[in-house]
Amino acid sequence: MTEETWGNIRNELLKSVGKNNYSNWIEPLEFFELEDGVATFLVPTQFMGNWVSRNFGEQILRELSNAGESVSRVAFSVPQRPLATKPKAVTKPALPEVNDSRDLPGAPLDARFTFDSFVVGKPNELAHAAARRVAEGGPVTFNPLFLYGGVGLGKTHLMHSIAWELQRREKGLRIVYLSAEQFMYRFVQALRDKDMIAFKQLFRSVDVLMIDDVQFIAGKDATQEEFFHTFNALVDQGKQIIVSSDRAPTEITGIEDRIVSRLQSGLVVDLHPTNYELRLGILQQKVEKYSEQFPNLEIADGVLEFLAHRISTNVRVLEGAMMRLFAFGSLVGREVTLELAQDCLSDILRHSDRKITVEEIQRKVSDHYNIRLSDLIGPKRVRTFARPRQVAMYLAKTMTSRSLPEIGRRFGGRDHTTIMHGVRKIEELKQQDSQIADDLELLRRSLEA
Repeated sequence: MTEETWGNIRNELLKSVGKNNYSNWIEPLEFFELEDGVATFLVPTQFMGNWVSRNFGEQILRELSNAGESVSRVAFSVPQRPLATKPKAVTKPALPEVNDSRDLPGAPLDARFTFDSFVVGKPNELAHAAARRVAEGGPVTFNPLFLYGGVGLGKTHLMHSIAWELQRREKGLRIVYLSAEQFMYRFVQALRDKDMIAFKQLFRSVDVLMIDDVQFIAGKDATQEEFFHTFNALVDQGKQIIVSSDRAPTEITGIEDRIVSRLQSGLVVDLHPTNYELRLGILQQKVEKYSEQFPNLEIADGVLEFLAHRISTNVRVLEGAMMRLFAFGSLVGREVTLELAQDCLSDILRHSDRKITVEEIQRKVSDHYNIRLSDLIGPKRVRTFARPRQVAMYLAKTMTSRSLPEIGRRFGGRDHTTIMHGVRKIEELKQQDSQIADDLELLRRSLEA
């Protein structure tokens, strides 16, 4: 492959990954060789090679193929010598300067993750509104903004969206987005290099600090100590902090109480599991996007509704399933029908079909309310047992395919009308009683985990 070809490929990558990603991760790559279908690039560090491979490897491979190169995979290698600075074969296209933060240690932002591409529904509307408010800039309102929820519910998407919007509104704003693991990596590196002063100055000079997956620092005392002092220093300066986790601050074991207290001092927002309407909206948005890439591909009626019903726990899996369908339909030149979707996505659908049993629900509910399973199922009608029993009935009706008579048999042989009454009672209560609503959400999430 010639230097000119690699230069053209880099131009295409600049368009697709964005200026910041290009400057931080693509520009430093040095093409080494193309042999036996493997394109090898030299990188300054192994960390960088791993990151580029994980986040941009497929895009680089695709652009190489588009350029006519016979390549099956890309590899990244750290040379024994430092990479020489040499004249660039490609003049980088002029772009508007968005953020002069090349010296900052953050991870790259994903150009796909903007507010425009975030589908809002009831489960995430509060988190979206809070993120929008922070992205407006100006005086700090929520500090920190703490976003938490399960995998694939949109935490990272919202954090990237905030960063892009802040950069758009205020040029030169110093924003650092990175995972807690990367924060620890930088901290350990500074300790090893005996350069803690530079580390402190760097992280405490930013305008916005965004830490993803903060639960990672649980049990890592030295990293927690530095995070605590960095947090305080930035708050004292009126700088914005945004943090995400897979669970609420109080539920992260191994985190110091003083850090939990700081994380709770701002706005803590839960991204709830998606509902059917939100998943359908996400799929409809993807269809609009992919239609530009696959203009001749048709999606049969009922396919999107089928996917929204069957893939319910993880938006990333849902989006990946949609992309696979479009790619498969395009390659074979067929309309994406319900039958094709079932065949093409059989592995994903099998994994999503984990059957939740009535017995499993009963055990979870009895543990949650700290009552014996025999009392949950038994005849006692005191409120202490009756309300948890109705909660279990409601979950059994909404989370399993069992009929009301079948559920009744598993609740001590109760009549189906008793089950129906219990379900209706909980449906009423969850609208009026926030504790019941929270219990249902917590139990549902635990059962789907």
